[in-house]
Amino acid sequence: MSQMFQILQWLASLPRRMTSKTIKQTALDQMDTGHNTDNHLMLQFFEWESLPPPGISWWKHFENEVPRLASLGCTQVWLPPPNKAMVKEGRGYDAYDLYVKVYFAMFEKNWLTFFRAWDLGEFDQKGNVATRWGTKEEFLSCIRTAKSHGIHILIDAVLNHKLGADRKERFMAVECDPDNRLKEIGPAKQIEGWTAFDFHGRGDKYSTMKWNHSHFTGLDWDASARKKGIFKIVGRGRKGWSKKVDTELGNYDYLLGIDIDFRHPDVRKDFLAWGPWVLQETGAAGFRLDACKHIDRDFLREFVKTGRSTPGFERAFVVAEFWIDSAPTIERYMGLLDAPVSMFDVPLHYNFHRAYKQGRSYDLRTILEGGLVSSRPRDAVTFVDNHDTAIGCSLESWVGKEFKPIAYALILLRPEGHPCVYHADMYGPEAIPELPTLMKVRQQQAYGACTDYFKDNHNCVAFVRHGEEAHTGSGCVVLCANAKPGERDFTKDISVGQEHAGTVWKNVFGEATITLDDAGKGNFSCPSRGVSVWIRNI
Repeated sequence: MSQMFQILQWLASLPRRMTSKTIKQTALDQMDTGHNTDNHLMLQFFEWESLPPPGISWWKHFENEVPRLASLGCTQVWLPPPNKAMVKEGRGYDAYDLYVKVYFAMFEKNWLTFFRAWDLGEFDQKGNVATRWGTKEEFLSCIRTAKSHGIHILIDAVLNHKLGADRKERFMAVECDPDNRLKEIGPAKQIEGWTAFDFHGRGDKYSTMKWNHSHFTGLDWDASARKKGIFKIVGRGRKGWSKKVDTELGNYDYLLGIDIDFRHPDVRKDFLAWGPWVLQETGAAGFRLDACKHIDRDFLREFVKTGRSTPGFERAFVVAEFWIDSAPTIERYMGLLDAPVSMFDVPLHYNFHRAYKQGRSYDLRTILEGGLVSSRPRDAVTFVDNHDTAIGCSLESWVGKEFKPIAYALILLRPEGHPCVYHADMYGPEAIPELPTLMKVRQQQAYGACTDYFKDNHNCVAFVRHGEEAHTGSGCVVLCANAKPGERDFTKDISVGQEHAGTVWKNVFGEATITLDDAGKGNFSCPSRGVSVWIRNI
């Protein structure tokens, strides 16, 4: 009888398992990836220290750049959090009011933020009407311009925490071990914390909710004792840390600031109203979800579902940040989340970082191994660097300038994954000169089946995109090498395909050309350290 009961339980679970598997394998296929559905391309248009040119806001600066970005093949842009911060210079990760206010604190050279979501630069709160990035009207204007050029905008949704409260409150809390949040290191006692949010500037417009300590699980500052620590709020009706979060440090519900309790019905109601509101109010096409390791999975699933239930946003794009150098762990999280959400390919980023640090000793033939792009290519958002990996930031793992052409060639010109370009690699003193050309080749030539030439040399790998009829003149041959600069060039005999027999190919990063033989083969070269990209010379 017990065995039969187990069999029946297993059979009952099959539809859900099948659905979950289908969702996990096809996240990108279930979302709108932008105007150019063949070779979509995301751009992160900000850095931690981003400032606009003199006399204009960041939103206006982006709006001015839209035509160029569209010409380079960008179909999506991830903009910084539009909500107001705790101070007017805040980046938006220090969220104060989603209906927009943000708070920031300096911690080990990293800006931390809180979310005031309903204020997008509309209300006089925290010393200013505009956010660091500009006013609400400027934000809406740049989105309209982007959409007119076929570019979709992603809202950076910083949901995990708040900062910059308007008042202090007293309540019971217990201090927890920072290295094991499940371990209490003292008795419950009354503390004082900045946990009351009144939103005087906005009043009740958009949302009537006023936040207090009952809406949070913990904080890191006892104002009465002037003591820093991790304090779990306790008392009647309190549920403690959420169990539907990552298990790092025992329980990773708490990250920073004032941690939001997503199990509270008022919290859920407010956030689930904000998601559809911000999509409809702004015309954005989806979300980048910040710090998902620390947010209750059941809430995130409902947040995504609610956003996509909004008319016109059924295929809204969602990419989640789950920061860990382990594709299997990310895949397990995707299974638990059980929603069509793409994931940043953190393991691939770390491969790039290790390859940069190890130089010629790194085996380029393994560069894609262990990346989400290898195991789940239709779920992976690939990237080289972002605002958190920069030197001096909390997740510092910078990929050096000399390796970045290789990294970008791998994510832009191969068929797997959904690539994201970082602002610092396109603009400013650290810009990668080859990057605009690589983006253009992606837009025009990187089509068709892909054949790898990875086996014969650990310092040089190559691949071919064979082109397709729908894109006249498409196809490319890409060689990447990480040997010592100045050594002899690498060469590889590569078959592009019989259909290309007798055609002339040129290196986009030089003047060299080669003519393929009657079988469609050629001997392609690459500098000892760097990239060569060969396209039809039409």
